[in-house]
Order: sequence, then structure tokens, then C-alpha cells
Amino acid sequence: MQLFALGLNHHTAPLAIREQVAFRPERLVEALANFVRVKPVKEAAILSTCNRTELYFATRDPHHAADWFAEYHRVALGELSPYLYTYPQRDAIRHVFRVASGLDSMVLGEPQILGQMKDAVRQAEEAGTLGVTMHKLFQRTFSVAKEVRSTTAIGANIVSMAAAAVHLSERIFESVREQRVLFIGAGEMIELCAAHFNGEKPRRLTIANRTLSRAEALAERFGGDVLRLDQVAEALPHYDIVVSCTGSPLPVLGLGAVERALKARRHRPMVMVDLAVPRDIEAEVAGLDDVFLYTVDDLAQVVASGMESRQAAVVEAENIINERVDGFIHWLDSRGAVPTIRALRQHAEQLRQAELERALRLMAKGEDPHKVLEALSQGLTNKLIHGPTRFLNEAEGAHLGDSIDLVGRLFNLHPDER
Repeated sequence: MQLFALGLNHHTAPLAIREQVAFRPERLVEALANFVRVKPVKEAAILSTCNRTELYFATRDPHHAADWFAEYHRVALGELSPYLYTYPQRDAIRHVFRVASGLDSMVLGEPQILGQMKDAVRQAEEAGTLGVTMHKLFQRTFSVAKEVRSTTAIGANIVSMAAAAVHLSERIFESVREQRVLFIGAGEMIELCAAHFNGEKPRRLTIANRTLSRAEALAERFGGDVLRLDQVAEALPHYDIVVSCTGSPLPVLGLGAVERALKARRHRPMVMVDLAVPRDIEAEVAGLDDVFLYTVDDLAQVVASGMESRQAAVVEAENIINERVDGFIHWLDSRGAVPTIRALRQHAEQLRQAELERALRLMAKGEDPHKVLEALSQGLTNKLIHGPTRFLNEAEGAHLGDSIDLVGRLFNLHPDER
């Protein structure tokens, strides 16, 4: 059984493709259970974020995975194929290590991906799709990510997606301090964005969410107020900056709602940042003259300038990852010997039991214990070396030397003992 990683990300696929194959969080456990029913997948986890959707799985035959991926999302495989990548074993392990360490992120070294991967593992555990191999893989993954972040400068002065959202807003408005900011959603990304915007002390900060209790908790933390999701369209004219990131499969803000808001604002500009995949704000909104709409792909341009200072750390991080990949491959290889080791122990135990039972019968008949023990030890020795002795006696020609070396290493025999 081999490990594989299959998926697409911001390097290989545009947003329009990525949003078609994003897994809804509330259906992820169900999707995992469905995936492992595709024989012969044995273990699996799914990572689905704004920038990537990836399947990590263990199987003997990976060819069905791409078919399942396309079929599950009701997208033709031919449409997805140009954007998909599949990594086998060593490359898959290295990829998972790099993703968790932030080396494959849109924002190099960003820390959110590690938490997202831990969430993916928890969901796989809930679905019952993690076995010994992948459980060990993720244990090592989190250890590697911690080592990379603690021993290199990969996370120094990081420019996050949230900070980039603030920067984009400041391109349009001289200062966020005088603006009213509306956040749609109440997940981790919105929480991060709210923290960054709150640091600029905006005039007003509002959280809109389907579940008001979550919105109220965030609003209380940042000194803001709340809206129900169905109140957003009506309240939209009162906000200068809108940041949205929900798990909705359909847009929460349409072209018509934004047009009406602009009219009510007398066409004062609005900044809209859509961090959701699938998108929360209809793409047509970008065509309005007084709206500056940014998606997750646009934010990549903002953070690119901060990447140069971290390139030296990348080399160091890659070296750590390569060493840890070798270590995990060694562990996997040793797992391959487990059935043979188990069978060897079982064979030795059967020999021991047979000789012990024979000795007990002799002693029950009154035989001399010393002679019985001597016969027991000789019997065990003869049976245990019978296999290697026969192996050497049957070796011929060029194979004889190799056989002698093999048995010598197996029994730790020194050259002068051979």
C-alpha cells in the first residue's frame, strides 16, 4: 500500500476552477466515508481551503481517486485534468510536509494552513478514515512544521491574507480609521481580518452571520455590533469596506444588492474583499465603477513584495523537510517487514512450545531433569538453525557467497567465526 496526494491549488488552478471542487465543511465527514468506499482506498483525509483542495490517501491503486473527485463534484474529469496533480509516496510525503510548513501557501510561511490541516485530521478521525500509516504521517507532519517554524525565519514578519486585506483597503481609502467595515461570516479567516482591521480603529465594525451567537462573540471581542445575514443587503449602503468569507455554496451578495447600495451611497466608493471559495460576491460586481472587488487571488499580488526576505529561510526549511521525508520513508519500509517479523516470532513460538511439551512429558515420566533440559536446549538449537543451514547447503555457484554474507549478518557472525 502506497501513500498519495491528489488535488489542485492556487499554483495550478484559477479561482473559477477551485471553487467548483471545494468541499463544504459540514459534508466533509460524509465525503470521506464515501471516498474510502472507492476500492481499494484504505485510509484518507481531505484538506479543503480557499487556496487548495487535496486528497491524502493510502491505496494500492490511485487511479480511481481522480474519477471519484470529479464525479463527487459533478465536474467532467477532462475539465479538471489540466489542473490536477498526483504525487506518489515520497513526493506525497514531502508535499504534505511542505504544505503544513507554509512553503506551498499563497502567502509564504503563513500559519493558518497548519490549523486547517489539523482540522482536516480531526474530521478524518471523526469519519474513521485514518489508519496507522496516515495517523503516523500527520504526527510527523505536525512535528516537521513545528521544527521548521521554530528553527528557521520562514514565519518572520509574515504578511497574512488578513493584513493584505487591510492593505488593499488603504489603497482606496487614505485611512481605515474613518471607514465603516462590515464582515460577513464568523469563521477563522473573518476573525483574523477583524483583528487586523480593529487594530486600525475603524469608525464602525459589524459582524454579520447566519448564527448570531457566533457573530455576537466576535463583535463583543472587537467592540462591534451584529447583523443577521438576511439584513446585509438592506444595511450595505452604510458600509465602506466589506470583507466576506462564508461557507455558503451560493453568493451571499448579488449584483443587484450592490447596485442599490451604490445608488444609496451616491456612488461613494466601496472596497469589497471576497475571501470565500466558492465566492460570496457575484463576479459581475467587479464591473461596477465605484466598487473595488478583490478575491483571494488578488491578495497574492499584495503579499508578493514581502517574499524576498524569506527566501533564505526556504532553503533551510527544504533541507529539514528532505531529511524528515527520508526518516518517514524508513519507517514505512520497516512497516513492510512487520508481517514477516510476526510470522517469524510465531514460528519460533511454535518450536518452543513443541520442545517444552516434549520436555514436560519426559519429566512426568521421571526422566533425569538435567538430561531433559539438555535435550530441550539441543532440540531448540537444531530446529532454529535448521532453516539457515538448509539455506546455505542449497546455495550454489555465485549465490553461495551472497548467502554466506546474508547468514553472517543475520546472526551477527564475525569473519573469523565463519
